[in-house]
Amino acid sequence: MAHFIDERASLVNDAVEGLVAGSGGALARLDGDPEIRVVLRAEPDPGKVAVVSGGGSGHEPAHAGFVGPGLLSAAVCGDVFASPSADAVLAGILAVTGEAGCLLVVKNYAGDRLNFGLAAERARAAGLRVETVLVADDIALPDAKQPRGLAGTLFVHKVAGHAAASGASLEAVAALARRTAAAARTLGIAVSTATMPGATPEPRLAEGQAELGLGIHGEPGIERIALPPASALAELMTARFPAPIAGAGRLALLVNDLGSTTALEMEVLTKAVLATDLGRRVRLLLGPTRAMTALDMHGASLSFLALDAEIEAALLAQTPVAAWPRARTLREPLVRPLPEGLGGGLPPTPSQDAVVAARIEAVCRALIAAEAPLNALDARVGDGDAGSTFASEARAVLSEIDRLPLAEPAPLCRALGERLGRAAGGTSGVLLSIFFSALGSALGDGADWAKACAVGVQRLRDAGGAGPGDRTLLDALIPAVDALAASGLPEAARAARAGAEATAGLSRAGTGRSSYLASADLEGHPDPGAVAVAMAFEALAASGQRTETA
Repeated sequence: MAHFIDERASLVNDAVEGLVAGSGGALARLDGDPEIRVVLRAEPDPGKVAVVSGGGSGHEPAHAGFVGPGLLSAAVCGDVFASPSADAVLAGILAVTGEAGCLLVVKNYAGDRLNFGLAAERARAAGLRVETVLVADDIALPDAKQPRGLAGTLFVHKVAGHAAASGASLEAVAALARRTAAAARTLGIAVSTATMPGATPEPRLAEGQAELGLGIHGEPGIERIALPPASALAELMTARFPAPIAGAGRLALLVNDLGSTTALEMEVLTKAVLATDLGRRVRLLLGPTRAMTALDMHGASLSFLALDAEIEAALLAQTPVAAWPRARTLREPLVRPLPEGLGGGLPPTPSQDAVVAARIEAVCRALIAAEAPLNALDARVGDGDAGSTFASEARAVLSEIDRLPLAEPAPLCRALGERLGRAAGGTSGVLLSIFFSALGSALGDGADWAKACAVGVQRLRDAGGAGPGDRTLLDALIPAVDALAASGLPEAARAARAGAEATAGLSRAGTGRSSYLASADLEGHPDPGAVAVAMAFEALAASGQRTETA
């Protein structure tokens, strides 16, 4: 896999320099030894307790992204997924620690414990006051003697940083940080591992599988499961949380993206978690956000923290650090009704016509059945969702077929246009809404079906700016409508199919996403919108033959 790097050996140093350079003067770094990578505040506060953390790189924005007022005084960055050396940690301590002392926040990994521990001893030997807090929030193995430190560490950063900024003593800051660490628990889920820069990972999960209870270094999860829907996954994960979370009346929740999970997925997961028994006790929400990642791992972690008044106040305290996920007090979602007039007037009066109903159903079912093939075709020239879009539109029509004015052509087409405009997504939904709305208006003015379809086509050309040869659904629709006027529905279906197949020979697209592709990516692949139109006309023609036979 390709990565945007210069050299693997200089990756972390280059990243640290980029972070500091882009901070607008808020951050600084230590210089003089390339093996010592310490990010610190440009304007330190030597009269207050310093809070220092760090660990292996690859978890960005943790830890260097959380250096700033009310958070960390310094972050010590190791190589990717590797602890920084004791010398590097000591350099960070010496750079920011004054008479008030220093608190080290350490994740419970062997390398971090040893290197941060040795640096603490050396700092104490030099006369500095140093305390440590160990974070072990992982619940993957309930009986583990050494639980890992995961995203719950960030709660400790914020609470300790706030206490230090408030002028608390080292002893008070350390006590509050330890109380926070003891009250935090985390569980992770992922569908892919992390990719080390400059390397290609070996896939270890089959399609539809997930690993539950994983760490942040690409290691396998404790349990391999079939990935359930988000709501079931949220129930599964939240049911694993033990005391102190299970018995807490008020909770904070950090929903953390492990690296490459989309914002849509993270929002869905957040909704699902908040709907669980545990989620209903959440008072403060942090995220969903990328806070402690594992490079590009496609996964998420849930970190719960039992709240008391002091911890809650610390989490709510403002900080100018941009990467910090601001805690928000949860309230009932505000939902307002749709504005009046959206449907364009009173709904049409339903009427029945078995022949019309059969033809509409035939087209809808053909498009639903073609969802996967059309998606596969669209993946070659677009974003891979054309089949799903047409199938969604078809399902929307089928869901209301009993409420349509099937016996009245003009109102029926206007109703279809309104329904597609309201329910359908993407360009095709808008185009179909325009077509059927224009069709209904033309029929209402006395035009026959062929002339009304021609009016609909012209409205599409006016609205979308496309024409014949532009690799759109018009390449099938225009010849179909021309043939309908001249020869009837069977010939229209054949003309639509010929027009759709001809788009495979077109090397440029005039509009839509395909217009941004090179000729080599288009040639040989028909336009999915045109293919869908051909399928619709073929279904209409076949339905007409069945009706006539019956």
